[in-house]
Amino acid sequence: MNIGLVYDLRSDYLKMGFSEEDTAEFDSEETISAIETALCECGHSVERIGNYFALHKKLAAQKSWDLVFNIAEGLYGMGRESLVPCVLDAYGINYTFSDPLAISLTLHKGMAKHILKGCGVATADFAVVNNLGDIDSINLGFPLFAKPAAEGTGKGISDRSIVWNSADLKRVCTELLVRYSQPVLVEKLLEGREFTVGIIGSGSEAVSVGVMEILPRNKEGIFVYSYENKENCESLLDYSLVYGDTADRCADVALRAYRALGCRDAGRVDVRLDGDGIANVIELNPLPGLHPTHSDLPMIWTKAGMSYRQLICSIAAKAKARVEHIQESKAI
Repeated sequence: MNIGLVYDLRSDYLKMGFSEEDTAEFDSEETISAIETALCECGHSVERIGNYFALHKKLAAQKSWDLVFNIAEGLYGMGRESLVPCVLDAYGINYTFSDPLAISLTLHKGMAKHILKGCGVATADFAVVNNLGDIDSINLGFPLFAKPAAEGTGKGISDRSIVWNSADLKRVCTELLVRYSQPVLVEKLLEGREFTVGIIGSGSEAVSVGVMEILPRNKEGIFVYSYENKENCESLLDYSLVYGDTADRCADVALRAYRALGCRDAGRVDVRLDGDGIANVIELNPLPGLHPTHSDLPMIWTKAGMSYRQLICSIAAKAKARVEHIQESKAI
């Protein structure tokens, strides 16, 4: 296939004056090069496109591709991750990963949790704080956990996210509302072990490729998978694939969440156990990080004994097969 590669290169945005935190979800040259190499090794021709603005220029020049491998996260607003899929839909160009609806819903963790609750998927009770006036109506009991409703890579999450009383809740929500200019998700604290589940495929054919536990080296206190922990994971964390009953329960709830939100091709679902050992969905990642050695999905995949090249080519193959299935259904 002739594949276009759409991405946000972190170094480009740093040169433009954006901060390390602003660009935390964007990709390194190492990641882009690894994806490009893997696709070429599978027999595809690859054109690096770049971010949305570069894509826009090429589309205006009537460029097209058999498939766009899209990992662009975007910069602003609740629709930032769905911008590229929306534009590609408008041009009738096929692309990897989820459609605009699934990506928008999963970006807003409060909206995603409404759907999970409605579908009977275990997730912690929650409230969405749009302004300080919403705090007084929260009746979830303490301890609670507060974080921005639509950020990734642990942005806005720290040890201060755990709140034990009303005064702390008001202080943390105020800080997050001001700093991130978006709603705050407040949910019952899940005090148990944390996992992430790698998934590949779409709909009923989606399968778990592994369940990985995130293990803090500092065992004191309640573990918080924070921005600091993620940025310094090599020195602060260990990762281990898990098997058995706990892994099966995590995989089951993750797959039900993935299907409920309509995710496709590949992704990750973060899961945490509550005080009773029940696996609860924390959030879904329909645009998972793909750094060969530092991103969770490739880590799960390679720990399970498969190569990075196989992962990238499987994602492209899943997207191609999904598109062909739709086209065949229309032809009947």
